Amino acid sequence: MKREFWIERWERQEIGFHQGDINPYLSRYWGSLCPADNAQVFVPMCGKSRDMIWLREQGCNVLGVELSGIAVHDFFIENELLPQRISSHHFEILEANSIRLFCGDYFVLSKNDLEKVTAVFDRGSMVALPVDMRERYAKHMVSILAPKAKILLVAFDYPQSEMNGPPFAVSPDEVEALYGRYADISLLGTHDVLEQYTPFKESGLSQLHENIYLLTLR
Repeated sequence: MKREFWIERWERQEIGFHQGDINPYLSRYWGSLCPADNAQVFVPMCGKSRDMIWLREQGCNVLGVELSGIAVHDFFIENELLPQRISSHHFEILEANSIRLFCGDYFVLSKNDLEKVTAVFDRGSMVALPVDMRERYAKHMVSILAPKAKILLVAFDYPQSEMNGPPFAVSPDEVEALYGRYADISLLGTHDVLEQYTPFKESGLSQLHENIYLLTLR
């Protein structure tokens, strides 16, 4: 899956994956991250998610990365924030109200970019990637985070043969295979959400769960 796929989705406003409300699992399982005051939280492939506003309201500094310039600029416009532009070789960086968004490729982020990050909220990035990219994604995530960083991961799980992604199915076994060498993994909750995703059900999907994990890097 090429980066142009997501850029074109934003250009065409084919953004059914965007949630207008705060993700319910973020507030429900927030205590599991135990972030310190003024902690920096990383939101990969963040789009224009309002979850970042919620995180800021909890007193966190927020760092996001997003390929689409449309998504990044829309985030600040829709939340009535006037961002400052910060120079960078690899990214257009916009920041306002302690929310800093890197417009560019997640895989270009370095450890220096995330040196203050202690927590990650991954709601839509892992499941946005096909299987052949997820190992690279996880290895890069581990490489740019500090030891003891925590990741709150939300993953869809369904029979992949019944529906093409994205969002793709990521099973508990795959989460273990991707992160088990680097992190302690706890399954915090499993939720049956098929009735909430009517288009998926109508397309013939027989089951759909969202699994919430806490990953603590060693």
